[in-house]
Order: sequence, then C-alpha cells, then structure tokens
Amino acid sequence: MSAPTETDVSGVVTGLATAATKASRSLATLTTAQKDAVLLAAADAIDQAADTILAANADDVARAEEAGTESSLVDRLRLTSERIEGITGGLRQVAALPDPIGQVVSGKKLPNGLDLRQVRVPLGVVGFVYEARPNVTVDGFGISFKSGNAVLLRGSSSAASSNAALVEVLRSVLTDNNVSADAVALLPSESRDSVTALIRARGLVDVVIPRGGAGLIAAVVRDATVPTIETGTGNCHVYVHGDADIDIATRIVLNAKTRRPSVCNTAETVLVDKALAGDVLLPLMSALQSQGVVVHGDEPGMEPATEDDWHREYLSLDIAMKIVDGLDEAIDHIDTYGTGHTEAIVTRSLQAAEEFTARVDAAAVMVNASTAFTDGEQFGFGAEIGISTQKLHARGPMGLTELTSTKWLVWGSGQVRPA
Repeated sequence: MSAPTETDVSGVVTGLATAATKASRSLATLTTAQKDAVLLAAADAIDQAADTILAANADDVARAEEAGTESSLVDRLRLTSERIEGITGGLRQVAALPDPIGQVVSGKKLPNGLDLRQVRVPLGVVGFVYEARPNVTVDGFGISFKSGNAVLLRGSSSAASSNAALVEVLRSVLTDNNVSADAVALLPSESRDSVTALIRARGLVDVVIPRGGAGLIAAVVRDATVPTIETGTGNCHVYVHGDADIDIATRIVLNAKTRRPSVCNTAETVLVDKALAGDVLLPLMSALQSQGVVVHGDEPGMEPATEDDWHREYLSLDIAMKIVDGLDEAIDHIDTYGTGHTEAIVTRSLQAAEEFTARVDAAAVMVNASTAFTDGEQFGFGAEIGISTQKLHARGPMGLTELTSTKWLVWGSGQVRPA
C-alpha cells in the first residue's frame, strides 16, 4: 500500500476538525457534573488499561532506542506505572477544580437599564502539536474537556503507539458517557503534512498550541494561520546571590538540574555572585559532578564554555556556570540569554529579591525555590497544557482559564439606542 499523499492527509485533518467543531458546540452545554464524571471515568479507564498502554509505549521506546534517539528524548517518551498514576491523578485533579465556564468576569448595570455580564466561554477547537511525552495526550484532553473545548492531538510519530492506545481509551469513555467521541481525535503523525493542515485550518480550529523543542515551536508560530499560543523553550537560570545561604543554594541548584533534566523547567545555567564565589563555586561544582552533571564554564575543572553554552537548553545532565559581578550583571546575563520561562534567585536579602523579581522578565520568577516548581500541577492547576512564554492571553503554566475566552451577555427590557 502506498503512503498517504499530502492531499489525503489534509482531507483527513479537515474531516477530523469538522467533526471536532460539531462536537465542541455540544460540549459547551455540558454541566460541570457531566464533565467531571467523564474525567473521573477516563482516569479509571486508563488505570484499568495500564498494561495495554505500557506495552504500546514499550514498542515506541524500543523503536526510539534502536534509532539512536538521545536519552533525554527517550526519557520524555517513556511511560512507567508511576507516570501513568501521575497522568490519571492529573485528570482527577482537573475534575476537582472549579469549572471556569459561565464564570462572570465582570458586570454592571448601565443607566439605561441594560444589564451587562462578561462570562467565560470555551475557545472551541484546540489543536496541540507536541513531541514525545504521551502524558500531553491526556493532559491536553483533560484540560480541554473541562473547559468545554474539543481537542485535536498531533503527537510525534515516535509516540504513535502510546498516543493511539490512550486516545482509544478516551474516545471509548466519551461514547460510554453519551458524549461525542469527536471531542478528542488523534491526527496522523507519519509526515509533517498533518501539522501543516492543522495549523492552517483557519475557521475550523480556534487555536493551536505547540509544545516541544525550539525548532517545532518556531516552525508552528512561523507557518500557522490559526492563532497560536507559544510555549517557549526553557533556558532557566539560578542566580546565587552574594548573600545566599550556601546549603540552600546547593540544594536548589541540584534539584533544579537533576530532578528531571529533560523537562523545560530544568535549570540550564547557574550564575554565582563574585562575592560568594570563593566559598560556593568549588563545593557547588563538586556536588553537581557527583550527580553526573557536566559543568561548562570558564573556571578550572569545568568543560570550556563557548557562546553556545549560554544559549543552550541542554535537557541533559549538563549545566553552564558563570561568575557574575553582582545583581546587575546577573540580570544582564539573563536578559541576554534567557528564554522568558523561569528564573530564580537564592538570597537572604529582601532588597535583592525584590529587585530581581521586579526587573527579570520571565513567566515565573522564583525566590529561594527550585525552577522545577514552574508546573501546572505544582501551581494547583491540575494537569497543564504547557508553559506559555508569550505575553498575550496566557503566560506561565496554562490551566483551565487559559483555554477560555469571554463573551458579553446583554440583558434588556426593550431598550433601543437613540439616533
């Protein structure tokens, strides 16, 4: 059998988007209780199908390893029993969250008697383009469904078996609960044609959210005609201020780098204040190296750093380290090389902390805490759909409200506008 042509793939995507549009209209009328029942049923069904899902994922992982895929990407792809528990736990958290749909954002009564209310409504049809990470398949569905949106999922071919197994469970649960299965659909992933068709399906798809590496995000933002929410890469920094507690700084840096190196909230650069460098530099470098981290920098005992190291989102057990002469130089470095994701300062100085939080331009700024906390679940949003690094509509971890828009309801009693 010949491979599908670009025209064939475009037709498939258009058909799925058309069905999703129809489904989205019925989703907007579901009650909170109905939506929560589906989410809880989906969590139970995924738990029950865990063996099947893990077997499908094992096939994906084996193909990735045979292809020589780098370890950080294989880690993103891999599911375990614990990660499935995290996925289903995320669905249950979303079910327990307040429903944003119908919430009154603002309102007032005009002198002419008109009653104005601005209320939250679904966006409609949301498209996700993402790499590896099969958990995004379920996260995207859960948050989209709770906020009344249909979702089109375009995962990577590397996770094709895992994603297909998960979406099969989700569509079955929807059908069992008398909700259109077209509220979630998995797009073909054999070629980039399906991405092109999705991001240009203006009029059928209301927003596209890319989640993955810098190349994927840049390509979607550049080529899309559908409105796009940019989830940026994470070149995150930890600045160890001259008045930092050394033990706290070491603990934070180790956690921010080694907890899970392949995710976007991982620290990629440590900036050590010159005033503290003599006390902290060698112990910190030694602590990182004892955990298998390769330290790149300009000091003895480090891998020599190039300009590229300051820009890098390593997503691996590598970190760049630089001595800076005070708060101003630290912020200048972050302004030059940061990606607007998460930046952290470790300090006992309230003045330094307040200046850092005021001047650093990022979606999240941490004071004496690990960058790993920039996460929708950690922020209490349940599962997240990504970390937005743009400044329009949504910024930071994106939860339920970030997948809503608003509309104005105007109630009158026969008023007409004067000529």
